[in-house]
Amino acid sequence: MKRALHEHQPASFAFNADMQARAERIIAKYPAGRQRSAVIPLLDLAQRQEGWVTKPAIEVIAQMLSMPSIRVLEVATFYTMFNLAPLGKHNIQVCTSLSCMLRGSDDVVRACKDRLGIGMGGTTPDGQFSLHEVECAGACVNAPVVAVNDDYYEDVDGAGIWKIIEGFKTGNKPKPGPINGRDASAPIGPALTLTEDPTKPIPKQDFAAAKAAFEKAKAEAAAKAAAPKN
Repeated sequence: MKRALHEHQPASFAFNADMQARAERIIAKYPAGRQRSAVIPLLDLAQRQEGWVTKPAIEVIAQMLSMPSIRVLEVATFYTMFNLAPLGKHNIQVCTSLSCMLRGSDDVVRACKDRLGIGMGGTTPDGQFSLHEVECAGACVNAPVVAVNDDYYEDVDGAGIWKIIEGFKTGNKPKPGPINGRDASAPIGPALTLTEDPTKPIPKQDFAAAKAAFEKAKAEAAAKAAAPKN
């Protein structure tokens, strides 16, 4: 997939006061001569402020880190987490890697397209939603997984993503995590192993009695072995 800067660019870019302070704190973490290591977090700050990474932002970051702008551009175009074009307010990213595909991500994608009226890479006319296909989200046990901006929704099916979209549409942001009642990544349903209460005090062992029982069993075994065979 070709990744290039959007053809329409703003005239300029500047970090707002809050982001500028955060950028300076990040740069200060690195020793002298290593400030270029801050390029990824600074690109992330620019994207959080503007919604995407612009050419003027790349040039400002390059100047702040004393590095050629082409080097910053290389980073921005390499990592798909950086958006090189404007997106909707809610960026829906559906994982379609193997685990999610086997558990029904095709239904999730279909539901997104039907509900939003856009295809992959598209943005709704009102600027509220964008839709993208992404590689492994790293939560395969909870597949299918959908990210909306920084939040992850797990165990999603076609009906589930429909409800998630409706929640964002009405301003009632759904709670991130599994949407089917699963506890984190635990198996669905009641526990089948380790069913005892883990907080229950462990009973004290009578080591003297245990030793006596062991010695008795040992003596009985020795006596049995020494007994004459018929």
